[in-house]
Order: sequence, then C-alpha cells, then structure tokens
Amino acid sequence: MTSPKPRIADEAEKSPPRSEHLKKHQRKHTGKKSHHCSDCGKRFTSSTDLKSHQRIHTGEKSNSCDQCGKSFSVTRSLKAHQKTHTREKSYRCDQCGKSFVTSSILTIHQRTHTGEKLYSCDQCMKCFTTSNQLTIHQRIHTGEKPYHCSDCGRRFVSSQYLKSHKRTHTIAKPYHCSDCGKCFISSQYLKSHQKTHTGEKPYSCDQCGKRFSHSSNLMVHLRTHTGEKPYSCDQCGKSFTSFNQLTIHKRTHTGDKPYHCSDCGKSFVSSQNLKSHEKTHKGEKPYSCDQCGRSFTHSRNMISHQRTHTGGKH
Repeated sequence: MTSPKPRIADEAEKSPPRSEHLKKHQRKHTGKKSHHCSDCGKRFTSSTDLKSHQRIHTGEKSNSCDQCGKSFSVTRSLKAHQKTHTREKSYRCDQCGKSFVTSSILTIHQRTHTGEKLYSCDQCMKCFTTSNQLTIHQRIHTGEKPYHCSDCGRRFVSSQYLKSHKRTHTIAKPYHCSDCGKCFISSQYLKSHQKTHTGEKPYSCDQCGKRFSHSSNLMVHLRTHTGEKPYSCDQCGKSFTSFNQLTIHKRTHTGDKPYHCSDCGKSFVSSQNLKSHEKTHKGEKPYSCDQCGRSFTHSRNMISHQRTHTGGKH
C-alpha cells in the first residue's frame, strides 16, 4: 500500500499572505500611504508600519538589547543597534569607502554624492534627500509640533530636537567648540555656532543681497519682502513672519516667562531678551558709536544715541 502524498496547500490558502506582501511592495512604487497616525498625522504604506510608528507616541519599547539593555520600538532598530556592539558595518559606499550598519542608511548617504533630492515641499518647493526630512520641514508651514517635553511641556517638530532639548534639563552639553570652548547639547547646535567664528553665510537673498548663516533665517527674511505673515495668534489675531515670533508673542497672553537669569532671578519671554539682560551683569557693551566711541549694552540704545549726532534724523 502506497503511503499518502503529503498534502499540498492549494493556491487559495497560499495567496493571501503573498498578495498582501505584493500589495505592500507595490505601494513603494505608487507612493500610496493609506494608513495614517491619529497622533501626528504621519502616513504609512502598511498597518504594520503604522503600529511600529505608534510606539513612538506610547513609549512602548518591547525589543531590548541583550548586551546593554537598551530598548527599541521596532525590531529593525534593535538589529541596527546590535551592530554597534559588533562594530559590523556591512554596507560600504563605493565612492568614498564609508561603511554603514544598514542598506537604507547607505542609500541615503549615496545621495550626498549624487546630489539627488527626491522629496520636495509642495508649499515652498524646497527639496530633501529623505521623506523624514521633508515631513519635519513641512511642520514649519503647519506649525505642528508633535513631540513634547515631559519636564517643561515645550513642543518640538522632531524627536531629535526633543532629545537635544532634554539635555537642557540634565545640563549635559557634550559638544565643544574648539575655537572658544563653548559647549552645546547637540552637534547641530555646535555647527550652527561655529559659523559665528568663520563668518560663513552661504544663503543670500535674491532681492536685496543680504546673507544668512542658515536657510531658515533666509526663509523668514524673505517674508519681509513678500509681506507674508503665515503665523497668527488665535487670541488677538496678530500675525507674524515666523513661528518663533508667534510663540514669544503668545507668552504676553499667558504671562509665561521660561528664561531665568541665574544672577538675579529675573525672568524673560525669550532667550534673546535674557541674553540681552545678562550683559548688564557682565558690564558688556558690544555696541559702540562710530562718531564718538561711546559704548552701549544694547543696539537699540546705540541707535537712539546716534540720533543726537544727526539731530534726531534716522
């Protein structure tokens, strides 16, 4: 008697998982993202990717490293992290030789050589190398800040900015300027600061020629030419050219003054006002009149003084 042949699953049983994988793969080509996060609005090609993303908001980190105990929301992040222990960087750039722990990071890196920027903002047409950079940038236009600090309530456009901000509560500033010794909470802030030493201003206004250290400052400046004020106060209706100006203005309604002087305890609505105030304790007077040499703590006082030479004319 012949033994029965092993049962072969029919196509109806095998096709659903295969067709689902195919559909998910095809969305990469079409760009269709039908699953969206109810917390931050970010969209995804599959429900699995959405569930993984939602752990960012819930704080759930079910995947932990057996070497250091660090936890991660998704298994792919854990796998990438584990390579930091083994020093394994399997993916190498054939142009510069730099190696990476994942193929996706290598792909993004390779765009620095090609100059390829696939993702463009539909509001200002600025282009980016990754969809994540575009998502973060678009929040400048919408004013959306989905990441908030549990210590002070301040909100941020990205998890990276939040992480950097949290160091202000722990006073950890691991990035040092080799020119002046000033310390910063992130490498991005250090790079930004270093431009004050080099005088580097690579971004110029095509209307008046004024130059800026950062593209974001140029973007805000351009609105002085167009008259555009996209950020309005929901309490009094006053409009502003930048989200930062609106944030500072709103504190006039709430009475919030989050910046405190360590010398006298006086509080201020903005870091700029605090810095200006701190000069009074240091005796610092960086603004001097080019006609008589008199020095001032604030530029506005110098401008007011200069009118005494011009007879009150600007």
